[in-house]
Amino acid sequence: MVAAFVLSSQNNSDRLKEFNRVHNRKCVNVLTLDDFDLKGNTVFLRVDMNCPIDPDTMEISGIKRIEEATKTLKSLKDAKVVVASHQGRVGNNEYTGMDKHAEVLEKLMNKKIKYVEDVIGEAAQNAIKNLDDGDILLLDNLRLCAEENYEFTPEDAAKTMMVSRLSKLFDLCVLDSFPSAHRSHPSIVGFPQVLPACAGRIVEREVRNLDEIMTVAKAPHVIVLGGSKVPDRLEAIKLLIQNGRADHVLLTGVIGSVFMRAQARIKSSLDIKREEEVVAKAHTLIGEYPDIFATPVDIAIDKDGERVEMDVREMGRGDKIYDLGPKTVEYYSKLIAGAGTVFISGPAGFFERENFSYGTKELLNSVANSMATTIVSGGHLTTALKQQGLADRINHISTSGGALVLYLTGKKLPMIKALEDAAIKHRTKD
Repeated sequence: MVAAFVLSSQNNSDRLKEFNRVHNRKCVNVLTLDDFDLKGNTVFLRVDMNCPIDPDTMEISGIKRIEEATKTLKSLKDAKVVVASHQGRVGNNEYTGMDKHAEVLEKLMNKKIKYVEDVIGEAAQNAIKNLDDGDILLLDNLRLCAEENYEFTPEDAAKTMMVSRLSKLFDLCVLDSFPSAHRSHPSIVGFPQVLPACAGRIVEREVRNLDEIMTVAKAPHVIVLGGSKVPDRLEAIKLLIQNGRADHVLLTGVIGSVFMRAQARIKSSLDIKREEEVVAKAHTLIGEYPDIFATPVDIAIDKDGERVEMDVREMGRGDKIYDLGPKTVEYYSKLIAGAGTVFISGPAGFFERENFSYGTKELLNSVANSMATTIVSGGHLTTALKQQGLADRINHISTSGGALVLYLTGKKLPMIKALEDAAIKHRTKD
């Protein structure tokens, strides 16, 4: 076991060095901050500071995405910067304002961060107009603006009130929100239609690395999917299988429950949106690819605040899965150990609660100890990796979840397309 551990760590360390060597090259399909004179310009900076929120305290429980935003902010030190992000989805527990994000950002940047409880109204516009060089202003949750909860064509996104009202106040749009790159929201695809646009440092890194990730990937491909964004996952799963990127799909979280319901192993309703539709799609996928999927055999539920483990067959109606059980973790870990490439996205359960973090932590340990090329995806898992001190044993870490999953299928992401189009427009103009 010790020998395997050392070999695995060395293997991943060597791969990581090779990644870093290859990635020291400039992005050629998109513009970056290095292509613009930033001093004195007013910049719209779209980041993704959508952080995990502790459901009991409503405090930010992982700041990795805020930390990443500072890399681009430091490159924009001579500009007037308006930072924009969403947090959660309307109706869920993580849908909050951005005031606490401003406090975290202020500590990380060691400078005053201005904050306004507005997005596109008069208060926001006046705050933007009154910025001085070097100032940073954080807008409130973009999803307070109804338009940001829908997807548009780039042309229609440019006509939204968000873009129409705010774009006239900016000289440059910087997109540094790779976790949202698969969304066609106004803040992502609208502003590049009417403003010069470039990639921020995080998107620059991701774009530069993506082709290399695909190049080093080899079979067998083991995909570990968790989290709660079921429709996105279902679309991606089929594409991954069809493109030869998924020899085994190990399911956890809500998506695992959906497949277990499709297998008739869970009898009662999951109480999720579009439940019958997504269960039917999962049933179809199981029928088309019967040897691909693995679902939990034992789980943990919450009984009066305590962790109670049981076989899936022992679940009662109304029992909600909070984590994986040890038999499932052991089985999944064996498949991970035999993989050539492992991609893991989404937590295995309610990892924010210590007594339900077991599945997420153990699977990440298995990935870190494997001989495979390893990719960890999503803000929640990135937070968990940092907590466990495993980050230096993973080949590629991205706070992106759904965007990276869809990229691996070969799908063109709307944000990347917007940046490529903006680069063509800029170079043609020159």
